[in-house]
Amino acid sequence: MISFLIVLAIAISIALGYKTKINTGLFAIGFAYLIGCFMLDLSASKVIVMWPIKIFFVIFSVSLFYNFPMTNGTLEKLSQHMLYKTRKVPHLLPFAIFFSATLIAGLGAGYFTVLAFFGPLTLILCERTGLSKLTGALAVNYGSLAGANFMTSASGIIFKGLIENAGYQDSFSYTTTIFISTIIIPIVVLSILILKDKYKMSGNKNLDIEVPEKFDVIQKTTLKLIFTMVFLVLIFPILNTMFPTNEIIKFINSKLDIGLVAIIFTIIAFLMKLGKEKEIIAKVPWNTLIMICGVGMLISVAIKAGTIEILSSWIGTNIPKFLIPIILCIVGGIMSSFSSTLGVVAPALFPIVPSIAEATELNPTILFVAIIVGAQATSISPFSSGGSLILGAATEEERDGLFGELLFKGTPLALISSTIFSIILSIII
Repeated sequence: MISFLIVLAIAISIALGYKTKINTGLFAIGFAYLIGCFMLDLSASKVIVMWPIKIFFVIFSVSLFYNFPMTNGTLEKLSQHMLYKTRKVPHLLPFAIFFSATLIAGLGAGYFTVLAFFGPLTLILCERTGLSKLTGALAVNYGSLAGANFMTSASGIIFKGLIENAGYQDSFSYTTTIFISTIIIPIVVLSILILKDKYKMSGNKNLDIEVPEKFDVIQKTTLKLIFTMVFLVLIFPILNTMFPTNEIIKFINSKLDIGLVAIIFTIIAFLMKLGKEKEIIAKVPWNTLIMICGVGMLISVAIKAGTIEILSSWIGTNIPKFLIPIILCIVGGIMSSFSSTLGVVAPALFPIVPSIAEATELNPTILFVAIIVGAQATSISPFSSGGSLILGAATEEERDGLFGELLFKGTPLALISSTIFSIILSIII
């Protein structure tokens, strides 16, 4: 009975958040308190400590550092330079948009920021070249997602924390596979769409893009700091995988934490006056933090009540093994159509992975990837965050047509592609 109420509470939190536009995490915290204290007889202090402090700290510290390139114009100028370099190959514009968005998001700008900047620019370039606006929309959305999924970027660090909370300490290999998967799927999908659209594009040999300004001293310094931090955080896990018996590498790798490293680099950036303190702190994604941590509290209550174990056991015993990745992919996609992948879908579904993996002997990597690629596939829907941002950048005349393309072509194409990829991955791994 309590497990049913908890599942209902999660659904109601999502529905209320969607309907009222009030942060879903706040509703989840309220349900965590009511169910935890008055039904499970937990003390208030035990419910409070369910706030996922590690996830909170990592997201806070990394976003704090990456707010420097966002506020001092480094990432915006970098994107302009990248698009300018591709002006002579208009037929490869979808890949130019995709990889530009991937790089900028991977360097810390995050999904929404990159999509908000690249979305209008993409639609303008589509108009100039005759490229299908659906192809352009998919390219920029895929790129923003893939870059954010990079191991040291916004979504990547959230996945890392959630995977570790689920009981897997080797989170680097899982987050790396998620990132690579969200690179492979778009390349295949965009390649097919480019071949389909190639002969519909205009005959312009060059894109009319203005020469961007050069990086100033602050922006050059910011780029150096970003690449140094990314190198430092990634090199030791890679070296530890290559040389597992080397004690020095193993020691350094065990002491590296992306959150604490980001704080050190934030201090350096402040000392070098690369940004204003109030502006940097104000841009921390507080809404995302509340959503992720609030839902995390309710999921912790569900774990305490045995709900996650019951759900995992049911899936493991009632659904054929080969269908499980497909089901998780589709469920993730449906949930993400009305809620946040980072704030709701991943925190709700990641905890069931260990039990399902144990019951079915499926590789956990397959399950984590299936959840994320499915959830992120439907972000192109006009009812979801990505699609709505792109739709908002369209003109009044083209909005109705683009709405239908995103909903009836883009969303099914992305979800079917993710489902096929999940099937292939389950065969390979």
